Amino acid sequence: MRIHCIFHETFEGLGCIRSWIKQKGYTVTETITFLFEPYPSIENFDWLIIMGGALGINDEDKYPWLKIEKDFVKRTIEADKIVLGICFGAQLIAEALGSKIYKNKYSEIGWFPIKLHKDNLPEAIKSIPETLTVFHWHGDTFDLPGNTIHLAESEATPNQAFLYHKKVLALQFHFEMDENAINMMLGHTGNKLVKDKYVQSPDDIITGKQNIERNNKIMYMVLDYLEGSMKG
Repeated sequence: MRIHCIFHETFEGLGCIRSWIKQKGYTVTETITFLFEPYPSIENFDWLIIMGGALGINDEDKYPWLKIEKDFVKRTIEADKIVLGICFGAQLIAEALGSKIYKNKYSEIGWFPIKLHKDNLPEAIKSIPETLTVFHWHGDTFDLPGNTIHLAESEATPNQAFLYHKKVLALQFHFEMDENAINMMLGHTGNKLVKDKYVQSPDDIITGKQNIERNNKIMYMVLDYLEGSMKG
């Protein structure tokens, strides 16, 4: 399996996903967008992982590489590859599928519960609990694209996850965060947090690290499912 990853920040990496890839022995290539690094040919990878970032979907004037990335994501989906988008990556998938991305009523930052739509989950991951406390860091949201399966919601954000054609998965939240990833996020942006209804303080976020192990195990389940979607 050849996996290509897109990064938008120096401080937002793969988290526990990197451990899963290493365990599987899969090859990884990367594009760091803000360094204007090139994208591979579509035929040179099997799976695209798009990570998050502190930018908006319409910031093409500020980030001239964004239009190129959007085109790459759309072509990858059309080529029937596995695609996993997390946070901003999920928004890029939603837009590529014709959906609207916009400012959410609330910012959602910290550890808050999501509710999974169990009946909509693929059989391989139906054992995931219906309610989970997961990590969030977003202010935007998206409408659910057409022909997708709605997988999760939260009190602040109705559309938290969806699946398209069994192998394109968008997660607005973060299963992948390990302790180092959270420390990196807090170190770069934690001083800008203003506590609100769905925004926790850095201390509360640190306390919530007790959820990491469970979330990482679920991330591995999800990755196993996506891996199987290629074989099936």
